[in-house]
Amino acid sequence: MSRSIMDIAGSVRALDPAASAAAAAHLDSLTKPPGSLGKLEALAVKLAGITGEMQPKFPGRGVVVMAADHGVCEEGISAFPTEVTPQMVLNFLSGGAAVNVLARQAGAEVMCVDVGVNAELEHPDLISRKVRFGTANMVSGPAMTREEAEAAIMAGVEIVEEAVSRGIRCFVTGEMGIGNTTASAALMSAFTGVSSLETVGRGTGINEERMRHKVLVVERALECNRPDPSDAIDTLAKVGGLEIAGLTGVILGAAANRCPVVLDGFISGAAALAAERLAPESVNYMIASHVSQEQGHVHLLKALGLEPMLHLDMRLGEGTGGVLALHLVDAACRIMTEMATFESAGISSGNDQAGSSGESQI
Repeated sequence: MSRSIMDIAGSVRALDPAASAAAAAHLDSLTKPPGSLGKLEALAVKLAGITGEMQPKFPGRGVVVMAADHGVCEEGISAFPTEVTPQMVLNFLSGGAAVNVLARQAGAEVMCVDVGVNAELEHPDLISRKVRFGTANMVSGPAMTREEAEAAIMAGVEIVEEAVSRGIRCFVTGEMGIGNTTASAALMSAFTGVSSLETVGRGTGINEERMRHKVLVVERALECNRPDPSDAIDTLAKVGGLEIAGLTGVILGAAANRCPVVLDGFISGAAALAAERLAPESVNYMIASHVSQEQGHVHLLKALGLEPMLHLDMRLGEGTGGVLALHLVDAACRIMTEMATFESAGISSGNDQAGSSGESQI
């Protein structure tokens, strides 16, 4: 019998409390005041809870760049034409995009997935999981069918499972799709009730006039489709995107396999909202890499209860912020494995443990 999305969601378990406690105790034995490494300590504790290992390592890491087009671009909500989506996919595949550069620096593999690009694409390194050639225009009806949203989610799950079988144990969410900040704003408004005035951002760098138009487009899409926020798949199908649904599957697949998943920016955050609605425990496997300049992102992270690691004023997407945060994942792991303890270094420790490290959401 084939698995369902709910089977995957149901297999996401709570973090390992024993591993988290052991990591916190080890951190407090190291040659530093308790808690003095701040978010790095919280990250180390979280990684231990995710993996069930006090001192995890992630030599295999992958960036899953989901690519798809959006019919809502017919409404003139982007500064770039839709032809850019397939062009950028080929740029990823040739290794020339920003995410490729930063992934090489971080030792991460870039997996480029066509889940809904509105073009015929062929390349030996392309992962083709095309569900349909772009979504429909959501201002006049659902972006896709429920079955198509489910297929995109499962594509993400399956890509993670294949990568895990090759030794990848840490994932970064990436995406490409002209128009996807519009779909993400609609999803955030649908899931959280936050007004489109606060969820809609400048995306590719639109001006004030087009920004006001984009707000109205999101409002029209929500009014037309009336997505059910208690049904994440319904919401994804009506006002989401194929790449966003694919990333929802990546997050669920990573959590089900006890792998950390580093979220990039606003679009990845919208996928994370959907994943959290499907499997509430999945949020514990998410690491917020940064807060982007898209105005809705900070509110989205608050809705998830996540604190960003970095503030770099980025708004590129692709997985770029997520890949930069891999260096902090490495730093947290190396602190756990390489730093001396008070005992091993023969250094007197303080008696006040009030500042002891503890788990917090990242």
